[in-house]
Amino acid sequence: MTARIRNRTGQFFRMRRFKTQVKSVTDTSSTILGEAVARATPAPIASRIRGLSDRSMAWLFITPAIALLLAVNIFPLIWAIYLSFTNFRANRPNAALESVGLSNYSRVLNDPNIWQAMQTTAHFVFWTILLQTLIGFSLAYLIDRKFRGHAFWTTIILVPMMLSPAVVGNFWRFLYQPQIGLFNHIVSFLTGIPPSSFEMLGSVRLSPWAIIIVDTWMWTPYVMLICLAGLRSIPDYIYEAAEVDRASLWRQFWSITLPMALPFIMLAVLFRGIENFKMFDMVTLLTGGGPGSTTEVASITLKREAFESWRTGRASAFAIILFVAVFGLANIYVKALNKVKQR
Repeated sequence: MTARIRNRTGQFFRMRRFKTQVKSVTDTSSTILGEAVARATPAPIASRIRGLSDRSMAWLFITPAIALLLAVNIFPLIWAIYLSFTNFRANRPNAALESVGLSNYSRVLNDPNIWQAMQTTAHFVFWTILLQTLIGFSLAYLIDRKFRGHAFWTTIILVPMMLSPAVVGNFWRFLYQPQIGLFNHIVSFLTGIPPSSFEMLGSVRLSPWAIIIVDTWMWTPYVMLICLAGLRSIPDYIYEAAEVDRASLWRQFWSITLPMALPFIMLAVLFRGIENFKMFDMVTLLTGGGPGSTTEVASITLKREAFESWRTGRASAFAIILFVAVFGLANIYVKALNKVKQR
């Protein structure tokens, strides 16, 4: 036993010496590499770098990221603003470019088809946000109870959010098939209506709701995660104090849970509102804007103006109007959100 202890002690000290030697070699290599880089740096550049302050060094490192941001986001916005005042057509790049003033904006604001698309977009945004918020918060409230198997069910609920919109769109097109689709047969089982007597994607009355159902199924888990973060941030001692005061569960929900989780709920509404206002891929995959123009949202109208009618200047004006509308509404909403957080 003594020999075994002595052997293990010797192994421990040998391993410790080995680690010390490795660390010494690593530090020496780093020093040599740093000196080599310093020697290879031209003297004028090296002197400038040594003379920079911490603030200047920070700007030196973030300048490439800012330049990339300007190139990817800001420049296209400025270019779109410029094109919105011209008669530019992308299919005629060599044609003479003429300034048309506010004519494109006037035509967009007086076009009944565009106003119909905006109304359709508002319909989608309202109902998807309402359903996603109600269902998402309810699921978050149930999962926050930490019942048996809540981690498993949380993972299952999050699956739709992880899927690609292309996969979701094709998956639900199959489910909505009148003859073989599972959705129609479930409705038939619950209501007694023949499954082939209605078509979700081909009906003027049902096609908007078909898209709302799919978007709600896919993005409710996202709202649930944000609401769950809000519920988990509420300190337990507040509920304990409420129980001491003999507050009922209903009273605790309305006086503690909902007010303290409200900023997170409003944040989820903001994110989903902006995303649903830009809804394009899901509508294109499911209905393509049809039947007729029943589900033609603003983004599809914008695409058709730009790449089917080739009225690029007019499409740019429409894009700027959408940007100003979303930015203005989001700014007002953020101010209301800040007031709620400061209460």
